[in-house]
Amino acid sequence: MIEMRAASGIFVAEGAMRATQRAVAPAGELAPQSRYARRAREFHDHATLPSHKIPGVRYSFDVSTPSTNPVLTTAWGRALSKAAAYTSPFNADAQGVPVLREAICELLMRRRGVVATPDDVLVVGGTQQAMSLSARVLVDEGEDVAIEEPQYFAIRQVLQAHGARVAGVPVDAHGLRCDLLPAQAPRMVCVTPSHQFPSGAIMSMARRRALLDYAEQHGCWVFEDDYDGEFRYGTPALPPLRSLDNGHRVIYVGTFSKSMFPALRLGYMVMPPQLRRDLVAAKWLHDFGSPAIEQVALANFIADGSFDRHMRRSSEALEARRNALIDGLRRQAGDRIEIADSHAGMHLLVWLRGRTRADGKRFREIARRRGLGIAPVDPEYIDPPDRAGLLFKFAAVSLQDIRDAIPIFVRCLDALEETELDLASPA
Repeated sequence: MIEMRAASGIFVAEGAMRATQRAVAPAGELAPQSRYARRAREFHDHATLPSHKIPGVRYSFDVSTPSTNPVLTTAWGRALSKAAAYTSPFNADAQGVPVLREAICELLMRRRGVVATPDDVLVVGGTQQAMSLSARVLVDEGEDVAIEEPQYFAIRQVLQAHGARVAGVPVDAHGLRCDLLPAQAPRMVCVTPSHQFPSGAIMSMARRRALLDYAEQHGCWVFEDDYDGEFRYGTPALPPLRSLDNGHRVIYVGTFSKSMFPALRLGYMVMPPQLRRDLVAAKWLHDFGSPAIEQVALANFIADGSFDRHMRRSSEALEARRNALIDGLRRQAGDRIEIADSHAGMHLLVWLRGRTRADGKRFREIARRRGLGIAPVDPEYIDPPDRAGLLFKFAAVSLQDIRDAIPIFVRCLDALEETELDLASPA
């Protein structure tokens, strides 16, 4: 069940966290699972994010996988082999191996302007684990967390699985509408200010300061996911919230699964000093720490300049793909579509003008039959608008495939219109 607080513009997702009395199992039967297990199973069973190409789909804009290349895989293989030979076989520090935490601090200072010490850094298995640990440490069952509306659905689901009441605060072209944050502060506000997913908006400096003021005045925490912050096109990067945070309210999170490849389940949290002990304890309790060999390999990969070289190549390739996609769509689809303004990241949000969600579903079915996979934007909303929104995830699609796919996209628009004419024709 989804409810909307019309007066505030805040959308509250209730269904997955509704408290229920656990039934007592009859004698001889297994006891029912916990509420957490039921929520997790529901989310897993309805997962909509493909992790690989689907058979029959030639052009996969619906797969969230960064592009790889022989140079990256060769360099990473060398780093991994070296680390395997010299890494201790015993469990690593639960907070992360010191050499990687030092490398992350140097990388963040140089590339993002974030000042941190190795003691501030917690190595995690990615953004979702960072969110899970934050929820365990900061949020009790039934407490409120504010997220962007829309926002990446898995973040919402992690919070709901932990029993949080999730409220969606609308986003516009300048990021989170801070003026619509609830008067009764949530425990945590989760944002993607560098490149809002899925809208592509970049949070303005005024909004960043307003959010930090709100957090300090209300005593809540800010979970800053620096999503796609490394990949920017033609515009200077604004400082992350963490670098503006004088009140130590920001948990700053990044991941290497987007900048390198998803199989590398390593990310990091830059922790406020008040939360260090509890977050490290939660990580230790969860898995004793992330894999040490991969951590040492990544530290070496950063230290010898391989990461920077990879990022330069990736940024150039992604910008070329983004430009080809935007130019081709505008030239061939014209005013039949609306491309959301975006100057960062690895995806584009495209709306079909004058089309409903039902139209969007029919369009995706037509496209899939023609070998074109495009993701819907609907799952990222608590309360989706009645518009046809499409996510073009272009990182793993070659330039030539982008050029070949756009005429197919236009023919799918034609086919959608022809289908409507057929339905409207008298029998």
